[in-house]
Amino acid sequence: MSALSQTIRELKIQRNRAQRDLEKLSVAIKALESLEGSVAATGETKPKRKMSAAARARIAAFQRARWAKIKAQKKW
Repeated sequence: MSALSQTIRELKIQRNRAQRDLEKLSVAIKALESLEGSVAATGETKPKRKMSAAARARIAAFQRARWAKIKAQKKW
């Protein structure tokens, strides 16, 4: 066997070993993500919810009405 053939064979062996190591790392990463959740592992956050101005105004109006009702009951 020539030196070149021997070198190629050894490189293939190293490549296979590296692939197995990468597969093991992938399994470990997936296990940790399942424990912590993918957000913690990837650093990504959920997008913030956007509420329309009309929706905020409706919520504010209902809340003012609730407080008015409570204050009215406390007066007597």
